[in-house]
Order: sequence, then structure tokens, then C-alpha cells
Amino acid sequence: MTYKVLVIEDDEAMAAYIVKGLTEEGYTVDRARDGRDGLFLASDGSYDAIVLDRMLPVMEGMAVLAALRAAQLDTPVIILSALGTSDDRVAGLHTGADDYLVKPFAFAELLARVRLMLRKGGAGAQVITKLVCADLEMDLLSRKVRRADRIVELQPREFRLLEYFLRHVDQVVTRTMLLEGVWDYHFDPGTNVIDVHVSRLRRKLDDGFPKPLLHTVRGAGYRFGAAD
Repeated sequence: MTYKVLVIEDDEAMAAYIVKGLTEEGYTVDRARDGRDGLFLASDGSYDAIVLDRMLPVMEGMAVLAALRAAQLDTPVIILSALGTSDDRVAGLHTGADDYLVKPFAFAELLARVRLMLRKGGAGAQVITKLVCADLEMDLLSRKVRRADRIVELQPREFRLLEYFLRHVDQVVTRTMLLEGVWDYHFDPGTNVIDVHVSRLRRKLDDGFPKPLLHTVRGAGYRFGAAD
């Protein structure tokens, strides 16, 4: 079953980031650029989940949410907002949100929360909270990484890089794929940013272990997996 998600977000870069990520995960995604259009699309009740920005033009996100709940539409809604105080979160939940995520956020966390909303809503979605390769395990909810009996401490960008590799195990991953999938660049910035981050990640993951997991494929990119 393919789940249908509505993203109501006016920021072009943020919307593209979310839509691209959800589409890659197999969701059918529509996008609205302001609150009024978002409310219009959401009102037909055809969506399995809604990702709703709080600060929207034409009609503010909380007003969109209040209108949906007043119309007795119980589609699961996660609010995205730069407003992150406890009062802001409580206001969002009291208005009818199922979850509240503060910007900036990692896509892995948004994805995990969307899946959790779908499961709670009875949609029966398969919720993936852990990614595993050989003796390496990534917990997407707690954001912890462990290899064998060792905890691996990663910076946010390193976490996203590893997550991308784990979603493409035993595949050749090109630099272009990493620029788009991890950095959300649709051009070559002309720097060695990928090499630096891959080198740091390789040291953290492979140093001290007999079998490396992160391999360089000469002239092509990288491959993540236990096979030589």
C-alpha cells in the first residue's frame, strides 16, 4: 500500500527537501505553498498524513489545523515550526496536532514520526526505526549508532551520511547522489566536503575492526557493506 502525504510548506528549499525525502521512501506526496491551498487540498480527507508548517502565508498553520479539526477531519498532522518553547508545543497539541517537530530537524526524525503517526492512526504502515548492516546498528528514534559493543558518536551530518549509506547497502553511491541526498545540493560546490566527511565517518566506524564497512569504489564513489 502506498501512503499519501500532504506537505504544506512555503519555504521552497525546505519543501523540496521534505518532498524528495518522502518520495524516496515510497510515499505519494503533494505540496501546498500556503495555508489556504493546503486547507483546500486537505479538506477532501484523502491524505494519510499531513506535514504542516506553522508560519504560512495567507492562512497561518494553526488556523489550518483548527479548521481541519472543526470539520471533524482526523488526518494525522505533524507541525513543523521554529517556535520550540513548551508553550508553543502545548498550543499546537491542544489545537489538534498529533506531533510537533522543531526546526531545524533531521529528515530521519521527521520520517520516523510520520511513520509512527500512520501506525497510531491504524494505517498499518511498516515503521522502520532501525537500520542494520553486519554488526552495525543505527536507531533512528534515539539517534544512537553502535558497532558491535561500541557506541559510535556522530555529528548530525555524519549521522545523515551514514543513514544514506545504510539505505543503499551494497550499492555504488556516487558523489552526486551524496550531494543531493545528504547535503541537498543540486550542483557541485567544488569543495572536498564529501571526502572530509566520508574520511571522518570511516575512522569512526572502521578503525579497530577487522572488516571495514565503508569502501571506496575507484572512479565511481563509495559502497557500504560487509563484503570485500
